[in-house]
Amino acid sequence: MEATAQEIDRAVRAAHAVRESLADRTRRAAFLRTAAELLTEAGEHVIEAADAETALGPARLTGELARTAAQLRSFAEVVEEGAFLDVHIDHADADRTPPWPDLRRYKIPLGVVAVYAASNFPLAFSVPGGDTASALAAGCPVVVKAHPDHPATSELCASVLRRAAARVGLPEDVLILVHGFEAGVELIRHPLVAAAGFTGSVRGGRALFDAAAARPRPIPFHGELGSLNPVVVTGAAATERAEEIGAGLAGSMTLGAGQFCTKPGFVLAPADESGDRFLKSLTDAVSDTEAAVLLDHRMRDAFLAGVRTRAELPGVEAPVTPGAGGEHTVAAGFLTVPAGLLVAEGPHDELLEECFGPVTVVARYASEDEITAVLSRLPGNLTATLQTATGADPDAPALLAALTPLAGRVLVNGWPTGVAVAPAQNHGGPYPSSTSTSTSVGATAIERWLRPITYQTTPEALLPPELHEDNPLGLPRRVDGRRES
Repeated sequence: MEATAQEIDRAVRAAHAVRESLADRTRRAAFLRTAAELLTEAGEHVIEAADAETALGPARLTGELARTAAQLRSFAEVVEEGAFLDVHIDHADADRTPPWPDLRRYKIPLGVVAVYAASNFPLAFSVPGGDTASALAAGCPVVVKAHPDHPATSELCASVLRRAAARVGLPEDVLILVHGFEAGVELIRHPLVAAAGFTGSVRGGRALFDAAAARPRPIPFHGELGSLNPVVVTGAAATERAEEIGAGLAGSMTLGAGQFCTKPGFVLAPADESGDRFLKSLTDAVSDTEAAVLLDHRMRDAFLAGVRTRAELPGVEAPVTPGAGGEHTVAAGFLTVPAGLLVAEGPHDELLEECFGPVTVVARYASEDEITAVLSRLPGNLTATLQTATGADPDAPALLAALTPLAGRVLVNGWPTGVAVAPAQNHGGPYPSSTSTSTSVGATAIERWLRPITYQTTPEALLPPELHEDNPLGLPRRVDGRRES
């Protein structure tokens, strides 16, 4: 049932009312671990519900459930370790120019966070996913707007998280679930919502981003919108291992029916014999891929329309035609085009936009100048990949430098699908892949929901314990510019 404006107001106010209950870091960490435990225990029911709503399959969903539980446990460790608080203490020093007063700085939670669940990850980027886990870890209550593609899964996961909160002595309203399109709009406008996290389309994300900025008090909006995820295959790489690269690309672009946000959707490959071998390998591998069900018919219709208009452009060929595989399925495929048609603005610009589903575009280049000209026209991306020779490759340094400004994660001789939940991970990039410079995956995702505050010449009795001189909580910190051991 779609939430009314009044119900959204009650939900946000209820979450706001319990924000102080998350102040205890020990209890927060216990909550996150308990949520992981209960989610795993309910795994059979969660996977059954998610498969019924998304058709992603038990194998894929089992892996996603494990990843989701691991994210929750990972953020519990982040909370316990405490480095995310970024504690700095600078003692008064009259000999400085200008003199320093006593300054003590750390980070505090923003408040209620609105999370907009993703369609393609009903667990890892939805109700119990990374946005929710990182916001709760930061000490922020969360109101989640469920995705309409998996409402029952969302309800089940929300009930698990609320039960976990109750088990460790927290109010259940630290996590509240709402449904409905208008609910999403009301949520971003609510004056007590302090920040938002979104994973979805450019169109929907940009509308919410603009609404967040247009509020009387604008709020941070951390949106992951769309990404082409370009790949460059050097001539030396294609000469050395064309068949391997073709098979690898096929596996990555069709993984999860091409519905991963990191799907490689655009490839620059040489227009020579080595490139022909690469295309032959790609053709063979994609042709062996079975038709798949997309998340809903709206996405299926958009995929079919998108590949049709792209295939009709002059100079575009389809060695394996993407399109309808059956009444409810789609067949994977790929398109080719001379890279020279993309070096300047024109009718082929649609090929430089994401098409959600199992399709990629291979632009065949005749020179390195064509590569750099095309790359200069690409929008921002989550990932960019360089396939090089395993030995010396004279083109690699310049091409890596050209790819670096385009993405938040740059891969060499790998494939972008699969995002490790690790401290060094960055899942974000230049617009439109993201609306901010933050990551939505990994330990530093917690930083999105915090703000720094400094206390100046404040008596210790009035300071929070995190900033006490004797460090009673044992936090990592910098004192007078030096990291304490």
